[in-house]
Amino acid sequence: MAERAAAPSERFVQESGLAAALAELVEPVLDDLGFRIVRVKVDGRAEMTVQIMAERPDGTITIDDCELISRQLSPLLDVHDLVPGTYRLEISSPGIDRPLVRPSDFEDWAGHEAKLEMSEMIDGRKRFRGRLEGFEDGEVRLEVDLPEVGATLLGLPLDLVKDAKLVLTDDLIREALSRAKKDKRSDDPDGPLGPGDEVDLED
Repeated sequence: MAERAAAPSERFVQESGLAAALAELVEPVLDDLGFRIVRVKVDGRAEMTVQIMAERPDGTITIDDCELISRQLSPLLDVHDLVPGTYRLEISSPGIDRPLVRPSDFEDWAGHEAKLEMSEMIDGRKRFRGRLEGFEDGEVRLEVDLPEVGATLLGLPLDLVKDAKLVLTDDLIREALSRAKKDKRSDDPDGPLGPGDEVDLED
């Protein structure tokens, strides 16, 4: 049976282990609140940290939004007790050099530089860096500069993309700041979170 193509708004990058279990638990709650999950990470190198990256469908998120999400998710995580011991819950924005986790992300950020890591070798390499040219027919369109032939438009199969993120450039920073200014809500003096902003709550 052929694999079902991912819908434009459906995440193709999936977590594993504990992070996957947490993502499955919190995603319906985020949906009900009007947010989209971007990524869940669990880091236990120093103290256990659960990072939940989220955004509104328009790509913004405010400090008040993060606090609302924290209030809703904290008791849920406590009840299900998936994380061993004490931990810090961190709700964060995707940031400027954001991960690209949905087919629609490649369309929304077309024209900007991105890095992709593939799960299998394609033409002898797993890592690609270039300018996004959108998404079409199940493939990420990426213009890369190949030493042998120069600028070349590649179609990279979405089902082989292991990880993808934007590259921090001056153009991207200008675009992100412009979007944040445009999306700033008149009734929210703080406006959307800036790159890397986050809200921490101790469990």
